[in-house]
Amino acid sequence: MAGLGTRFFPATRTIPKEMLPVVDKPLIQWAVEEAAGAGIEEFIFVTAPGKEAIEAHFAPAPVLDCALEEKGKTGFLQESHNLAALGARITCVLQPEALGLGHAVWCARDQVGDEPFAVLLPDDMVLGEISCLQQMMKAYGEVGGNLVAVENVPREFTNRYGIVDPGDRNAASEMLGGDANKMSVLVAVRGLVEKPEPADAPSTLSMIGRYILQPQVFELLERKERGAGGEIQLTDALARMIDDIPFHGLRFSGERFDCGDKIGYLRANMAYAHDKDNLRDAVDALCKAFT
Repeated sequence: MAGLGTRFFPATRTIPKEMLPVVDKPLIQWAVEEAAGAGIEEFIFVTAPGKEAIEAHFAPAPVLDCALEEKGKTGFLQESHNLAALGARITCVLQPEALGLGHAVWCARDQVGDEPFAVLLPDDMVLGEISCLQQMMKAYGEVGGNLVAVENVPREFTNRYGIVDPGDRNAASEMLGGDANKMSVLVAVRGLVEKPEPADAPSTLSMIGRYILQPQVFELLERKERGAGGEIQLTDALARMIDDIPFHGLRFSGERFDCGDKIGYLRANMAYAHDKDNLRDAVDALCKAFT
């Protein structure tokens, strides 16, 4: 979460991008709740100076809690307590320079230690019956190793993503609800390329902001080798691990929204609002008003 969020400037001049709301929760809260729902017990925020509002969101708020209690707003009070409980499990780490995702992950090495860990990028939201990370945790229990969430993108956009060179795929790895349209598919990864030009991309299968990784990746990130864009790329370190550690991509069930993009962010707000029973009719009416 150490980026500047310039695509949303000037809204992000004083407000961290991760605190922008989708319906009624900031992006970072959606990510933490997804992780907690998948069984994650400790959270490490890789952040930057000036983003204290993120940590404050999960801190105890006794004055607010007293006011909520006096007004009888028990639902809000319980949610405030839940946020503080999550906050007690959060450690913040500063990334002193924006040197790429690989460097951001490397900054958390001491807190992660010598055990597998998940990486979530709050910009990416996935709406589905089962969260993306829950699907990944189930798949990880079957195959272990490194596991990334993947989806197909238009070929002209491959230079925006880390692209997978896919091997064998297990189309029957998991069926959700018996619906063939809601199938998670495991794909063996035999190569990775960071932001290839469309003509050079080995496929259109891109990695998104969900990973389950082995701690050996820190040894490779320690080299601080620069890749695409002159940054320390997580993709490059993972590519070097392919021959030594099992590596799979999970084509998840659900719809992904890129909330680092203005239109993607608006789409996420509409989709997540429509997913709420008390807002669905109003969203439908709003959509009709703009057609």
